[in-house]
Amino acid sequence: MRFSLTVSLLFLIVLGIEAQENPLMTEDSLAQSSWVNERYSAMTLEEKIGQLFMISVASSQDKGSTDKLKDLIKEHGIGGVIFSTGGPQRQAKLTNEYQAISKLPLLVGMDAEWGLSMRLDSTYAFPWNMTLGAIKDSTILEKVGYRIGLHAKRLGVHINFAPDIDVNIDPQNPIIGNRSFGEDRDNVAQKGIMFMKGMHRAGVLSSGKHFPGHGDTATDSHHALPVINVTRQRLDSVELYPFQKLIDEGLSSVMVAHLNVPALEIKENLPSSLSEQIISGLLKEEMGFDGLVFTDALNMKGVTDKREEGDVELAAFLAGNDILLMPGNINKAKEKLLAAYERGRITEKRLSASVKKILMAKYKVGLSDYKPVQVQNLYKDLNSLEDDLVYDEAIENAITVVKNNFQLMGIKKLENKKIAYVKFGDANSYSFVEELNKYAKVTQVNGKDIVTLKRELSNYNLVIIGYHKNNSSPWKPYKFSKNELLWLSEIAKQRTSNTILSVFAKPYALMDVASFKSIDGVVVAYQNSDQAQRKTAQLIFGAIPAKGVLPVTAHPDFPMNTSVQLESLKRLGYSLPESVGMSSTKLTEVDRLVNDGLDSLMYPGAQVLIARKGKVIYNEGFGKPTYKSTEKITPDHIYDLASITKILATLPLVMKMEEKGDITLNNTFQELVPEYSDTELKNVTVLKALSHYGRLPAWIAFYVSTLDKNRKPSKDFYRNEPSEGFSFKVSDNLYLTDAYQDSIYNRIGRQRLKSNRYRYSDVAYFVMKKYIEETYRTPLDKLANDFLYKPIGAFNTSFNPLDKFPRNKVVPSEVDKYFRYEIVHGYVHDMGAAMQGGVGGHAGLFSNANDVAKIMQMYLQDGFYGGTRFLDSRTVKKFNTCYFCDKDVRRGVGFDKPQLKEKGPTCGCVSRKSFGHSGFTGTYTWADPEEEIVYVFLSNRTYPTASNTLLVKSGLRTRIQRAIYDAIID
Repeated sequence: MRFSLTVSLLFLIVLGIEAQENPLMTEDSLAQSSWVNERYSAMTLEEKIGQLFMISVASSQDKGSTDKLKDLIKEHGIGGVIFSTGGPQRQAKLTNEYQAISKLPLLVGMDAEWGLSMRLDSTYAFPWNMTLGAIKDSTILEKVGYRIGLHAKRLGVHINFAPDIDVNIDPQNPIIGNRSFGEDRDNVAQKGIMFMKGMHRAGVLSSGKHFPGHGDTATDSHHALPVINVTRQRLDSVELYPFQKLIDEGLSSVMVAHLNVPALEIKENLPSSLSEQIISGLLKEEMGFDGLVFTDALNMKGVTDKREEGDVELAAFLAGNDILLMPGNINKAKEKLLAAYERGRITEKRLSASVKKILMAKYKVGLSDYKPVQVQNLYKDLNSLEDDLVYDEAIENAITVVKNNFQLMGIKKLENKKIAYVKFGDANSYSFVEELNKYAKVTQVNGKDIVTLKRELSNYNLVIIGYHKNNSSPWKPYKFSKNELLWLSEIAKQRTSNTILSVFAKPYALMDVASFKSIDGVVVAYQNSDQAQRKTAQLIFGAIPAKGVLPVTAHPDFPMNTSVQLESLKRLGYSLPESVGMSSTKLTEVDRLVNDGLDSLMYPGAQVLIARKGKVIYNEGFGKPTYKSTEKITPDHIYDLASITKILATLPLVMKMEEKGDITLNNTFQELVPEYSDTELKNVTVLKALSHYGRLPAWIAFYVSTLDKNRKPSKDFYRNEPSEGFSFKVSDNLYLTDAYQDSIYNRIGRQRLKSNRYRYSDVAYFVMKKYIEETYRTPLDKLANDFLYKPIGAFNTSFNPLDKFPRNKVVPSEVDKYFRYEIVHGYVHDMGAAMQGGVGGHAGLFSNANDVAKIMQMYLQDGFYGGTRFLDSRTVKKFNTCYFCDKDVRRGVGFDKPQLKEKGPTCGCVSRKSFGHSGFTGTYTWADPEEEIVYVFLSNRTYPTASNTLLVKSGLRTRIQRAIYDAIID
């Protein structure tokens, strides 16, 4: 039998061997031995026996109840306390009070299997063991154990009664279930070892439970004595296996359960916690365990039935337990233990062995130099960003796909999907639905009866069913109702749609589903936490891979170890800054800068999004749509993107045309528009025009020539309602004559080329729009929508947004006092684009930051996104090249590029490979392939007047960009 060094040294001390005689002893070991021996020698017999008891206290109890324990601690020299329900502040204060009156520092324990929240409010809940059991990468378990250990230590808890290493064989097990890592002994052992190592690294003692194994029973030992009626061979190969593995790796303690195990104890109905054969014989002698042995709670019915007060505690000690947990009657128990000592039933050697082990444990956790628990910042320390990061990583690695017909997940071809969501279960589903809607338009469909529901669902071709159950504890009900099982079957049978079932509950919930034949996809998320809901939605849409492995048999169709592994489709996911090497603390500078812009009246409101390494880690709304609005800007509001339209609408179509040979960068304007063959524009090439090196005018004020002498829209050009020949809607109650479209292009053709080689110009995009639409005989907005927005999931992106969205979702851009004479709200701000019916090659697109980021991420990923290749990587590289840098022209082909000198469009901290664009209305987006950063800033700085140039002059957008780069920590 292999012993750990720690356990071996502890064994030597317990036997009373002088540390100085052991060459393996370190300086610290000598100090430990000295401290233990000195304390033991100074103790009276009653004090030694008092050390054997760990009594229960709950900080939720009234003061009278908690004060009674002070008397017990003083009177009996109690060795430790185990805290139960309550809150961290109250527990910290009680711990300090109890420690202050105890002659020897108390060993403080807690059941914190998934964190302190197992017992306390206002503390962090980590995933349950069943969830952790689904993770392939066991190093994540070490991180979870470490975080839980740090929390325990911070609260003055020295031993966490964890990990639970029961092998959960029985799906009906009422007390273990989710508390187990699963039904595979090797998985349970491996996960238990890593969890234990994490706690040890934090300086907290571990406890393997419930020995010899509580997983194969449908009885709760709190209420009765469960029977584990299997052979010794089975016990050795399954139940005992994880205990042996953890013992070999240095397990601090073992908690012995109240179980009837006939194969291990010949006495009928004798609980394992009182069995000398099981504790002294099996655990200590056969398995070689020399650490602390705890009884399970001695006030449980599984051990107290038909026994007099004090008898249970005496029997437990005689059987080989070191610490008597939660004794029923301290006075009676101590009295009987003293009597047994005086009669010789308990020898000095036996008493010394246990008490010295307890003292050694106290030394190991630092009680030789006890310090009170600091109450200041306690809540913050027990609910940290680091905890969120570990939780996110664990959940992301645990979510398990067990069925995926037709490679339905991650969902591709969004342009062909009409998606409905149906909620089952009695718990919340808000985060799941919200996250689904970041990827596609997902409509929640309800029905008072199955007939109504099926009729509504017939309008959809994909149905996502979320089964949401209470996440507050692992013992909450998890089964489908009869109605839900019927409805699930009926929905899945509909031939008009595919069905995905997402289970936010114990995997055993699937047991009651009669057949999965008609259900195309099944995802097990294990829990209904916000993180589990969000990560599951991301997985369904392919933003994150599916890695989890089913740790138990959940259904005959889904045996243990079932796993459908899915690769990421390279869609944007959503996570925390630290998960991609950025600092949340430093990103608060972005908040400050944006709010400074609000306070300085640079704009009424704004959206800011930051993504890195394929994860959106910041997406916030600031301010209001207007200065007088009552509602606040959210990430769902959409803005007039102005010139960002160039790279999000026209440019991707030009790039695709170039791939197909429908246009080349050397094509001239006269080749694109034959009418220009006799103009100065005839030899301007696509390359030069889109690089803003074609000597074209910056813009043309087309609208001015359509105003009357009062500078109002002339009746020669406009009507107040649509009519024959007046179909181009400029704004509410203003329609431009169709004939003016030719005038726009004639006017462009009459332009003289400018003397300056570099001049930023909108004009090229009028030409590009005309060529694109004439080539494909389809409007630009439809082409862009079909080619890019629908397939990529940019469903908040549109020209003429009022055709699709309610007005209150669109942010107004100006109070127009020179052309339309109204609030420009839901119509493009740019006058030239407005005169083209809201669809310009250079302006007219509306969107939110999230959608802009999707398209920029596609560019960042060399034309690939969501399982679809939109553009060849060579095409993206070609258009993202600065061809005239030697002429001091920084621009790429359509894309803006970093400045070549001191001043320019960026913070100066981005890579040369980076690219982006800005817009007149106060918009900006930039992507950097080297740092894998996408940044989007949207505002309506033009409201109420475009003469407000404070945003431009302040350089705020690039100062925010600087703050983003300053927040990189890796």
